[in-house]
Amino acid sequence: MLAQQLVNGLMLGGAYALVAIGYTLIFGVLNLLHLAHGEVFMVGAYVGLTLALAGFPPWVTLGGAMLAAAALGVLVERVAFRPVRERGSHVTPLMTTIAVGLILQHAVVKIFGAEPVAFPAPFAPAAIALGPLTLSSVQLLILATSVALMGALELFLRATPLGMTIRATAENPTVAGLLGINVSLAIVATFAIASALAGAAGVLLAWNFTGLSPFFGVKVGLKGLAIMLLGGLGNVTGAMVGGLVVGVVEVLSVAYLASSYRDAFAFAVMIVILLVRPTGLLGARLQTG
Repeated sequence: MLAQQLVNGLMLGGAYALVAIGYTLIFGVLNLLHLAHGEVFMVGAYVGLTLALAGFPPWVTLGGAMLAAAALGVLVERVAFRPVRERGSHVTPLMTTIAVGLILQHAVVKIFGAEPVAFPAPFAPAAIALGPLTLSSVQLLILATSVALMGALELFLRATPLGMTIRATAENPTVAGLLGINVSLAIVATFAIASALAGAAGVLLAWNFTGLSPFFGVKVGLKGLAIMLLGGLGNVTGAMVGGLVVGVVEVLSVAYLASSYRDAFAFAVMIVILLVRPTGLLGARLQTG
């Protein structure tokens, strides 16, 4: 029973980690918080819903949501960050991203309505026995996709020129610019990648919860922000670990305590860890290992 719940928690935590990684990448590069990230996640989920209802297969649904979220992330960077990031204030980007988030939320309400809608399963569910564990095909898809995306990001940051450009920009954008690195390209790429991961997480969590609403991004966005703090500000690996920890805590609280307090238990564990280790689980800086 415990092993089953741990696997369920890892599945949920993998999707949470994708959201937290987006926060982490943007904070690591710009040292600013992107408070519309939850709404980008939500828009990606609705794009996935539109594609799923149109009859497209799961991989098209997921890919389309990631592309749409990436494009939206670049637009948010252009509108809400680029005009104000040189002013030296951390407050202005917070206000502009809150405004963008509210605009996106109301736009989705206008288009799709405020009521929750059912998100179709990617395929007919089937139980798969793995020794003492029993997983559904949808759970395996969510877990495999989350792990694959996190692995791909790790490889991208370590082994590609653009990934190393992003890491150099995160280390010191002024020095990176003096060394000939295209800082603006690194920032745009960071927003695109972070938002694409959020769009993927939107579809994965919609598959898991089989429902979607325009306010879906608020709770998940706050949770992703908290996971970033838990893992360590700007630490990509920390965000991965933090997401898995929160997912496991949530599932265990539902299984053994009270489902109505799943968020309270998750946030309580974060508070305790941060009291013991204020820099987060793996320290506070952008890194991949």
